[in-house]
Amino acid sequence: MNVSIIGAGYVGLVTAAGLARLGHRIRLGEANANRVAQLSSGEVPIYEEGLEELLSEARSMEMITFHSSNVEAVEESELVFLCLPTPEGEDGRADLTFVLTVVDELAGEVADDTLFVVKSTVPPGTVATLRKRLADLGSAARVASHPEFLREGRAVRDFMEPDRIVVGAWDPDDAEKVASLYEALGTKVIKTDPTSAEMIKYANNAYLAARLTFVNTLANVCEAVGADIMDVIDGIGSDHRIGPHFLQPGPGYGGSCFPKDTSALIGVAEDAGYDFQLLRAVIAADDEQRRRVAEKVRLAAGGGLRGRKVAMWGIAFKAGTDDVRESPALRIAALLQRDGAEVVAYDPEANSPAVANADSALEAVDGADVLLVATEWPEFGEVDLEQVSRRMRGHRVVDARNLLDPKRVRQVGLDYWGLGRPGV
Repeated sequence: MNVSIIGAGYVGLVTAAGLARLGHRIRLGEANANRVAQLSSGEVPIYEEGLEELLSEARSMEMITFHSSNVEAVEESELVFLCLPTPEGEDGRADLTFVLTVVDELAGEVADDTLFVVKSTVPPGTVATLRKRLADLGSAARVASHPEFLREGRAVRDFMEPDRIVVGAWDPDDAEKVASLYEALGTKVIKTDPTSAEMIKYANNAYLAARLTFVNTLANVCEAVGADIMDVIDGIGSDHRIGPHFLQPGPGYGGSCFPKDTSALIGVAEDAGYDFQLLRAVIAADDEQRRRVAEKVRLAAGGGLRGRKVAMWGIAFKAGTDDVRESPALRIAALLQRDGAEVVAYDPEANSPAVANADSALEAVDGADVLLVATEWPEFGEVDLEQVSRRMRGHRVVDARNLLDPKRVRQVGLDYWGLGRPGV
């Protein structure tokens, strides 16, 4: 099938590469001319495991082309995927400017039998709004909702091995057309109306954000009473009604989805006359988690941060990606810097002008008063702790991911401060 994809971000690139692997011809439109030039020359502008190989394969088989003109990108396409950003507006609601601008641009350029497929995360009711907008612009093109559930760091695997495919359309033929793209995957397909499909995406992210926040607050209680959160997680995660996923304590959630989608869902509920107090509490608890980690670092530094150096391992919002959007590590770094700390960070894939960037994990700890493990990169668990102990000025490790082995840390003469672990 001929498919156009508008937007070459994380979702657009993975979707384009994945659909090409499934045998569809892809025309990828991207407003950033520099990114188009990169992609055309074989460069991949983001780090995502397996993506470079998929895009290289698609280029070599001539299954994908890149275009800086959206109008050029939609030529002869049956489906137009909208993979555009919907950032958080000043009021917390989703800003649909990019989606609306592209729909306005393409309304008069596509054939009447074209189907717009909304991959962007949009508030319930957006597809209905777009259908009316297209009609008002004189276009007979149709619109369907097809939310994405890709996790950064394993997005390619999620595309090729999805838990489910969700399609929201008023016309059963439109739903079938989208679903048929993935026929080779043999996965479960949920067909519903567009508003329900849009709601599935928000509900999915809000629940996961609440689950992460619950385990973080539970770790705080464990710390207060002397229980070990890792044993508690093992105990509750073994219950089949709960399961082990998303039960790892950390410095709070981040990335391009959870922060903005939780705020947006509160706005959606508010506009419908409902006060989503539970989700408000989740956001407040998540904010508090980062303050708690920063306070733990301050105490580890001796009660003050002015003139202290903090080594930070990890700045990406999670392991497996170079994405630093809404990174809890960088938000904690800002709190530490505000109180006078020098923050020197190392991340295997990410970097940021917000902190000093070291070339290695060991370089970051040179002369550090405190080491903060902020992102759960597996390689941090392999660093020579004897070297860490010798190169640090201080002797305390704040492990905000519970990644390191406390016994190994203590064996080299360092104090281990985890989240919800005994002996802190």
